[in-house]
Amino acid sequence: MEKKFRITVDGKQYDVTVEDLSEGSSLIYPSPGSMSIPQPQPAAPAAAAAAPPAVAKAAAGAGDVVSTLGGVVESIAVSMGQAVAQGDKVVIIEAMKMKTPMVAHQGGKVTAIHVKAGDAVEAGQALVTIG
Repeated sequence: MEKKFRITVDGKQYDVTVEDLSEGSSLIYPSPGSMSIPQPQPAAPAAAAAAPPAVAKAAAGAGDVVSTLGGVVESIAVSMGQAVAQGDKVVIIEAMKMKTPMVAHQGGKVTAIHVKAGDAVEAGQALVTIG
């Protein structure tokens, strides 16, 4: 018995016919040449326009603490003008339900905070500047 299905792979729809082999058929695999690859259907024009524009991020400087992973800023442990020592926690990043502290790589004063709680960040993005 054959059944027809419509499947979507990577946003492209395909119509496929599947033969049920469990009804006493002795074939385990399809016979050679019996399978055909359907032609992909063109995507709707609105789907291509749905992607948001990319936001450019500034390059990190020498005094910047950068995120080592992509995630969401859970909290900021410092404030403007605060003195920090090397190894102090400055920002907590949450990724995949794990909280990872970002620490100061040098001592000094916090001269800029580039993110706020709830912001999505990428690996390498500047979080805090220490001068």
